[in-house]
Amino acid sequence: MGTFESQDGRETAPAVTAEEPKGQSLAAELWDWTKSIAVALVIVILLNLYVFNLSTVKGHSMEPTLREKEWLFVNKFVYLVGHPNRGDVVILKDPDMQSVEKQYLVKRVVAIPGDQVEIRGGKLYVNGDTVAEPYTDIKIEDGDRGPVVVEEGRYFVMGDNRHQNASKDSRIFGTVSEKAIQGRADFILWPIDQMGGL
Repeated sequence: MGTFESQDGRETAPAVTAEEPKGQSLAAELWDWTKSIAVALVIVILLNLYVFNLSTVKGHSMEPTLREKEWLFVNKFVYLVGHPNRGDVVILKDPDMQSVEKQYLVKRVVAIPGDQVEIRGGKLYVNGDTVAEPYTDIKIEDGDRGPVVVEEGRYFVMGDNRHQNASKDSRIFGTVSEKAIQGRADFILWPIDQMGGL
């Protein structure tokens, strides 16, 4: 070990620094990485459970609004602080699925609690008024139904595809509970040429 001369001419030894053993510093670094990954994973899981997720469209029940294999951004937080509204495109648990495996549907809310719903002459009526539905391209072909009053805490949902037997919705399984609704589809993310808000 060399020496150094101070300004007053005396020789001094350099300060000795304790070096961490390489094994110990590697373990500390690995532990830091593990903690960071764990925190990031917890954040992603919480965001997925309570804030948003991505969903892929399967089937043709929402045409022409949504097409098969489009990716949707689903806002879950919006229903933690509020309730579904008429016109919302929602993701919901399939009420007919009794199996452990969860199946989801994408539908449009057409009536909310307290509304009276009727389908007559190929048109949708809510509270006695004809509903303007610019998102559909055809009259309702499945025949007349109702009138029915939507119960408290429940919603009447329909697919935008109004061709006969094209959509499994409240005309088949009745109204759905608010708990069954998982979130609101706000955007089409993919393919790029279809990207946009709903």
